[in-house]
Amino acid sequence: MAGKKPSSLDKVLDRLDRLDDAGLRTLVQRLARERALLETVFNTLQEGVLVITADGEIDYANVAARGLIGFKDETGAGTTLWRLVPGLRASLEGATAGGPKAGQPVVTREFELTYPAPRVVRLYMVPFSEGEGGVPRFAIILTDITSAKKSTEELIENEKVSSILLLAAGVAHELGNPLNSLTIHLQLIERKLKKLKGSKEADSLGDSIRICQDEVTRLDGIIRNFLEAIRPRPPDLAEVNVVEVIEDVLRFQGKELADRGLAVEAELPASTPVIMADRNQLKQVFFNLVKNAMEAMPAGGKLGLRVGADDDSVFVRLADTGAGIKTEDLAKLFSPYHTTKTGGHGLGLMIVQRIMRDHGGHVGIESKEGVGTVVTLQFPQKHRRVRMLPGT
Repeated sequence: MAGKKPSSLDKVLDRLDRLDDAGLRTLVQRLARERALLETVFNTLQEGVLVITADGEIDYANVAARGLIGFKDETGAGTTLWRLVPGLRASLEGATAGGPKAGQPVVTREFELTYPAPRVVRLYMVPFSEGEGGVPRFAIILTDITSAKKSTEELIENEKVSSILLLAAGVAHELGNPLNSLTIHLQLIERKLKKLKGSKEADSLGDSIRICQDEVTRLDGIIRNFLEAIRPRPPDLAEVNVVEVIEDVLRFQGKELADRGLAVEAELPASTPVIMADRNQLKQVFFNLVKNAMEAMPAGGKLGLRVGADDDSVFVRLADTGAGIKTEDLAKLFSPYHTTKTGGHGLGLMIVQRIMRDHGGHVGIESKEGVGTVVTLQFPQKHRRVRMLPGT
């Protein structure tokens, strides 16, 4: 197989030791012109472009990147990205640890900045290295999506009426079967109770009662999801330890996890800083995410939970070893009614995102088919809880 055709610059560099002074000057001038051209191209982009090391040190930053994250150095060289964007290091530490690796997935994340101006930024990060044995680096594209996000939220609000009508039709259909079943079995119970008072056959009513209880539970779940979607309740904020909430959820779902043959590996430090949150809404977030992880691992697997913190934020990382999410579905995960599960209602992740937004937090999802999914939640600590954008 033929190798890569060398460029004209490569040919010149091969003859570098044979160039005279005039040739060296010509080469330097040519390199300077090419660098200036590339600088001009990168600086005309509206997206921010960064190149960082595995430790977060900035090797290069274009004009847009410097404006987004707020520093004045023309190249950014020697500056640490984690210092300029607090909280980003913890949410990306799994991707940058040890430098780029073979098969490492691209990382996408949305986060909010308060300096130099409040804005929402989408980050796209991909690993690379300069040739075999080259220094490992990460290329980062930063896109300011503040206006787009605000417009999207306004559009969702404007479409709520039509969405509610569509949802109500689905809920009415779903309620029909369990209500009919309840009616029939309750009638049977009523008739048998009249005829079998004090009879041993009354024990057979247990099956009918259990069926009624199951249907009532299913009905309650449908109604709860419906109400959460159309009538969101503002969080009742109080000091909450995230680790305690996760432990409550794991205790409640422990039997189901064991029945499915799922191992749980949890790193839950007792000294985690408190956050301002609604305890019940946080439980709902973790219930939904653990349930999703369980359904992604029908043949067994491992669920990892890790809690960490930096000076400003508390992070929760949930990782499963399930089937993963198709690339084309990643962009639709938080869309109402979009689901990849049979019988799913497509509201779970939308509710998770809304609760996180109401708590001033963020949710990020990384997934690779056949490998699994990682969900990262970021909560501001009590002393850092501020609303960075109206309506978020």
